[in-house]
Amino acid sequence: MEARIAKLEASVGHVERDVSDLRAEARQLRGDMRQDFRITWGGLICVALGLAALMAKGFHWIG
Repeated sequence: MEARIAKLEASVGHVERDVSDLRAEARQLRGDMRQDFRITWGGLICVALGLAALMAKGFHWIG
């Protein structure tokens, strides 16, 4: 009985370590996604402003 309990405790230790590793990886991925979103959002804003400037020039709203 003691040997079985020791084996289960060892298995639980491995599971806890794996879960903590997964949590750390999820935090890293969340940070990477946040950075990627900011870069994408910045690019979208630049494109929108560029197109607005081209439209304004095409409609002779600006010189």
